[in-house]
Amino acid sequence: MGWGSAGAKFIDPVARALQQAGASDELKEKTLTPMIAALQQEDWDTELDSLQLFLDDPGVVKAFANNGITWPDDD
Repeated sequence: MGWGSAGAKFIDPVARALQQAGASDELKEKTLTPMIAALQQEDWDTELDSLQLFLDDPGVVKAFANNGITWPDDD
């Protein structure tokens, strides 16, 4: 069974905090990439729901892409 709340509880708040703090795309990518990887190992199954919230943020999008998660239109 997947872990559907991982985005809402972990990734989304951290990504928003990084945005609000004015973090660089590089910092967002370096922070979120390992978090996303760890959640995937725990069978996170709603990655696209979180990615969709941040499609306009290159650093966040890159963190997802580093873990093989891309928006279907980007494939």
